[in-house]
Amino acid sequence: MLAVHLENGVVTLRDVPAPERPAGFALLRLLLGGICNTDIELQRGYYSFAGTPGHEFVAEVVAADTPALEGKRVVGEINLACANCDWCLKGLGRHCPNRTVLGIVNHPGAFAEYFTLPERNLHIVPDGVPDERAVFAEPLAAACEILDQVSIPCGETVAVLGDGKLGLLAALVLNAHGYPVRLFGRHAEKLRIAARAGVETAIVATPPVAEYAWVVEATGNAEGLRSAVRMTRPRGTVILKSTVHGAVGIDTAAIVVNEITLVGSRCGRFEAALPLLGREGIRVGEMVSARFPLSEAPAAFARAAERGTLKVLLG
Repeated sequence: MLAVHLENGVVTLRDVPAPERPAGFALLRLLLGGICNTDIELQRGYYSFAGTPGHEFVAEVVAADTPALEGKRVVGEINLACANCDWCLKGLGRHCPNRTVLGIVNHPGAFAEYFTLPERNLHIVPDGVPDERAVFAEPLAAACEILDQVSIPCGETVAVLGDGKLGLLAALVLNAHGYPVRLFGRHAEKLRIAARAGVETAIVATPPVAEYAWVVEATGNAEGLRSAVRMTRPRGTVILKSTVHGAVGIDTAAIVVNEITLVGSRCGRFEAALPLLGREGIRVGEMVSARFPLSEAPAAFARAAERGTLKVLLG
């Protein structure tokens, strides 16, 4: 089968055997995959990654221990937890110290014709949701995680810093839940996607100072945290969504003096995301910049890394 291989910053294609399906796992045929910022960071050296990347996908179940799953379109949670440790027993398998992670840590990713995931990680895609929307389930769940982690009072304005893929999704999710949202970015064409859903947007070179009690940082760059802290009121909260390769320097004095809370935010529940895929205000279709066949993965990664590109799909 054809599989993408990423190593030392180079994306290539390999012909490899189809994976064996362990007990409790499903064999999946890729229908569509999405290249995200984490994949680009892996290419830049994050985790010293070598292998098959890809963790955003919609796939068809080819074989499974559960016959009812076979032939179904599914999306899947990316953390493969042990199910036995204290974290897993508390329902926090995303933090299992023994976990592997699809396409990131010690488990081959979805950018291949066939791959495997535990059946317990899978969620069936509703019939009315096309593949081009279903492929956004994983990053949409990451955006939904914000509201699982923090309790934002009703009517409180939330600032989102960054108009890339995750910034847009965060703004759209918060807007769909009724929060006034101000999305700050630098690209008018991206901001228009959120604006058409009713989000207030602004192009700014220098974000406002100490104006918001709740700030979502989704810039994808090292400067984003410093900007988000400057935007936050004393005793406010910054939710960090960016995954950046390398150390991020910041003067902690402002965080300490202003008693600002920093919340790291990563993967989220698919149960929260899947119903949103059918909502008109979640304008994921407008976020697709390009689509490539799997056989053109090197070109797809190059396009995804270009400034201004949103979502690039494979399949």
